Amino acid sequence: MPSAHRRIGSAADGEQPHPPPARDGTQAAGFRAPLAAARLTAASRVVALRAASTDSTYSVATEGEDLEMRMKFSTGGAPISPWHDIPLDAGDGLLNFICEIPKETSAKMEVATDEPKNPIKQDTKKGKLRFYPYNINWNYGLLPQTWEDPAVAHPELEVMGDNDPVDVVEVGSTQLEMGGVYKVKPIGCLAMIDDGELDWKVITISVDDPKAAAINDVEDLEREMPGEIEKILVWFRDYKIPDGKPANAFGYDNKCMDKAFTLDVIAETSEFYQALKSGKRPNDEELALS
Repeated sequence: MPSAHRRIGSAADGEQPHPPPARDGTQAAGFRAPLAAARLTAASRVVALRAASTDSTYSVATEGEDLEMRMKFSTGGAPISPWHDIPLDAGDGLLNFICEIPKETSAKMEVATDEPKNPIKQDTKKGKLRFYPYNINWNYGLLPQTWEDPAVAHPELEVMGDNDPVDVVEVGSTQLEMGGVYKVKPIGCLAMIDDGELDWKVITISVDDPKAAAINDVEDLEREMPGEIEKILVWFRDYKIPDGKPANAFGYDNKCMDKAFTLDVIAETSEFYQALKSGKRPNDEELALS
């Protein structure tokens, strides 16, 4: 346990496949990935979220295409930020997970932490849309109201945070919706070190997944889905190699830390977030906090 810190494929029929990404993970604007073609053309949709004991309904509207595409969140007609305005705690020991990248897709989508109201957009590099070199095999996204502080060194790993909300790898069998907000059970975490920065990967499972009742901690995941943790570690270790970059590293001897440790990580990164949002910690990273 950390000391001195409290841490809580192929295109579908009728779709036009995109050309292979460049070695730097980018793709020229003007081409749209199957994900974009299949999922980002609808004007809006509604995602229902039951947070704690309160029901809330969030509308998610997609505007623009390619480099200009933004998926914006609102409630009751008022714009909201998925990072700031959706609670972390979903009640009953569950967390709220915002899906940025549905499983078996490759477009590198992310909540824009530097844009007002933090819409989801596709990451870019040198003016081109970014894609993973191959599909990600899990639903991927973030925990709202968390932040990995780039000015704080982890007491054991001796690396700073990566200046982003905490990442989530959801291992359920269903492909979730981009922009969807889901109740998940925290299971464990991997301490990924990317370019010298600490980038936690919190492993979860949707409470609605058929295996959710049987999985509460790391040993349960190993029993119910043998080898899944190793697959996650290898994927995140190696995904930059096709672009000519070195493999990512992991702290704690590549071990997936258990649920109790993970809850401490989440608690600490939530405290980092609260300090940033309240102004106690200066916003010298120029993040959009409203």
